[in-house]
Amino acid sequence: MVKIEDFPMSSANYISGYKVVECKGFVYGLTVRARGLGGDIGASLKGLLGGEVKQYVKMMEESREESIDRCIEHAKELGANAIISVRMDSDSISENMQEVLTYGTAVVIEKE
Repeated sequence: MVKIEDFPMSSANYISGYKVVECKGFVYGLTVRARGLGGDIGASLKGLLGGEVKQYVKMMEESREESIDRCIEHAKELGANAIISVRMDSDSISENMQEVLTYGTAVVIEKE
């Protein structure tokens, strides 16, 4: 797992204190996760009783981290040392599958 602190990322078009010296291009990281039967049963019960479905929260947090890691790896393959204009998207593929996408622009930055 890549530590985000070791690879600057920003949802803005810049990273404060740095200048973009080269644009490497569009990068993305995608993961698809399926909920297990146990999670579905727990979610059904929570649906009846109300409250946070912790199994799904954990699954989505792990999916988010995995998609970010994959986006960073893609940027490194292009020779970038940062990603700007980062966005994330999530959608259901089926009743029990969720995709998480992280994307942005891979750049080379230098301290100002």
